[in-house]
Amino acid sequence: MSSSTVHDGPIAAVELSIGGMTCASCAARIEKKLNRMDGVTATVNFATEKAKISYGGDVQVADLIATVERTGYTAEEPPPPEPGPEAADEGAPEGAAEGAAAPAQDPELAALRQRLLVSAVLALPVVVLSMVPALQFDNWQWLCLTLASPVAVWGALPFHRAAWTNARHGAATMDTLVSVGTLAAFAWSVWALFLGHAGMPGMRHGFDLTLARTDASSTLYLEVAAGVVTFILLGRYLEARSKRKAGAALRALLELGAKDVTVLRGGTEVRIPVARLTVGEHFVVRPGEKIATDGTVVEGTSAVDASMLTGESVPVDVGPGDAVTGATVNTAGRLVVEATRVGADTQLARMAKLVEDAQNGKAEVQRLADRISAVFVPVVLLISLGTWLTWWLVTANATAAFTAAVAVLIIACPCALGLATPTALLVGTGRGAQLGILIKGPEVLESTRKVDTVVLDKTGTVTTGTMALTAARPADGVDEEELLRLAGALEHASEHPVARAIATGAIDRTGTLPVPEGFRNVPGLGVQGVVDGHAVLVGRERLLTDWSIALPAPLAAAKAEAEAQGSTAVLVAWDGEARGVLTVADAVKATSAEAVTRLRGLGLTPILLTGDNRAVADTVARQVGIERVIAEVLPQDKVDVVRALQAEGRTVAMVGDGVNDAAALAQADLGLAMGTGTDAAIEAGDLTLVRGDLRVAADAIRLSRRTLATIKGNLFWAFGYNLAALPLAAAGLLNPMIAGAAMAFSSVFVVTNSLRLRRFR
Repeated sequence: MSSSTVHDGPIAAVELSIGGMTCASCAARIEKKLNRMDGVTATVNFATEKAKISYGGDVQVADLIATVERTGYTAEEPPPPEPGPEAADEGAPEGAAEGAAAPAQDPELAALRQRLLVSAVLALPVVVLSMVPALQFDNWQWLCLTLASPVAVWGALPFHRAAWTNARHGAATMDTLVSVGTLAAFAWSVWALFLGHAGMPGMRHGFDLTLARTDASSTLYLEVAAGVVTFILLGRYLEARSKRKAGAALRALLELGAKDVTVLRGGTEVRIPVARLTVGEHFVVRPGEKIATDGTVVEGTSAVDASMLTGESVPVDVGPGDAVTGATVNTAGRLVVEATRVGADTQLARMAKLVEDAQNGKAEVQRLADRISAVFVPVVLLISLGTWLTWWLVTANATAAFTAAVAVLIIACPCALGLATPTALLVGTGRGAQLGILIKGPEVLESTRKVDTVVLDKTGTVTTGTMALTAARPADGVDEEELLRLAGALEHASEHPVARAIATGAIDRTGTLPVPEGFRNVPGLGVQGVVDGHAVLVGRERLLTDWSIALPAPLAAAKAEAEAQGSTAVLVAWDGEARGVLTVADAVKATSAEAVTRLRGLGLTPILLTGDNRAVADTVARQVGIERVIAEVLPQDKVDVVRALQAEGRTVAMVGDGVNDAAALAQADLGLAMGTGTDAAIEAGDLTLVRGDLRVAADAIRLSRRTLATIKGNLFWAFGYNLAALPLAAAGLLNPMIAGAAMAFSSVFVVTNSLRLRRFR
């Protein structure tokens, strides 16, 4: 679609925020108009309400905005980031900036919710009185008019506006049909009340189950006008609530970073907002704190937990000269770091950009109702016009012609259609929540039907994501319980994640641990101390070598075997002799193998994708039954792996839990985020698995496919009812009460069909 015109000058890019879109066809129309401009290539995303545009030559941003506005929508460049804590003085109270940063409620969503609630309260009595003759009292019709008027005018205002905008540009969407049908039903009723016989005291809507021409002057359609608007508003509200989360992945990513940092200035520690940190400054990171930005360690040693960013399950030991990444966590000692990258240059900021690009690069999935309505709406309008002309030419009766033409619009008005998607989504997502599955919206369901490949992140998805003691190999003549008790007692005094894993494992297997004496941490090597009168060493082989302790052949073989599998081998010695090897690793979840079997049963090919080393990945893959492994992958390369699989013609589902998975989750055709993972991954995913159990991934795909099938069944019924009734309406043979009853029945059928999802197992 992009212009092929050759243009001079450099190519620039801009991202515009688009306002006024109500359906995917709006995005397509804007995209088409922009791409007709010379030297312009544009992609408009309905979900994120953004347009990514590349342009060159004489085109300016103002020209792009003008083109969008001529199409009937609004466009503007996103505002620069609002000044946060960095704009405050150093001495300002901490809570001041925090309060300013709190996200406000979306005013558009709140307004839509208010419109829906008011319309529902007013429409309910109108529908009940109109459909149940026994409840009709004298002058009931005037009460219905009073209640229905605000719904038909104010409640339906968004549809009227959109229909008017579309009409000015020669287009018709579902908004057009809702607006025209609602106004026609309301206008008919007003005409019948004021100029016909419907306003007479004592008038009743009879319930005649026959096909016969009725007196138009005594027929009311106020329940149609009020009911249709309420149903469609419900669908729009549910859709808007899902769309509001589209940008949350980026917010979650950026909020991962530290907010404040302690910098060294003139030998004194000063606390400042991270945004005011500059390249070259030295800052302090204490145990448990997040590292403020990318930098190089200049003083101190520690272990850094980078699993959120890299997927590496084992904390990385760092010392002077080692590079560290912003948003990772310092787990042990005090570090002084020199900032090397700040702001948009950091790895965290680049990953946020990756997620944004992946989201905006997704092809828009037009909902089935919109696709059908692209043909259905113009056809209905033509049938209505044709009906009016035919009746007028044949009978010369303008009233009969108008009656039949409006009957066509009313019977085509999508009452059940307004319930088809939202009710199935409500029931499907509600049942999913009970099973630990969160579905983000209707466009997610389309992807589940086509998925043939599932890419599984390792750390935190297939494995637990935390270090655990997996094996203990005592030397000849050493009791295993004694090995664990002495090593565990010493490690219990350390803050290192590997030490905590050993201490926890020792407590689980031996019970209470003794208290060590003379405990000392040897940076980068291990720990030493006295336990029950024994001089104990726990750590790397070099720690034992420094004490001139040799490693016997059986223990050396056990160490080599553990390391070959990608596990961490920790050596234990006391009283001058090596006593055993403890193996620590990221343990595979007990349910992962069964989950992989279930995914295969759904016709999916599993692939293990990880930032961890090849040995670890191969070991985990063997344990759970995965044949293809892609290991040692950097965060930005995970996106490339997903793209490469898509280029092979595969439809890819991605299951992950870390920040490093967020961009790949957004790029995948279907992103499944483990609910036990980071907020960034959860927000980037299409489905969230709350329990963190990989077996739920198979359930999620099954439930999504079932929900999609239900929506399609609902839509088929809704459109089928309209198509079957249109000829009767055009022939002037549609009794108004039969039309109302059929419309009510179609709505009941749609709701009942959706409720079947509650039985999903």
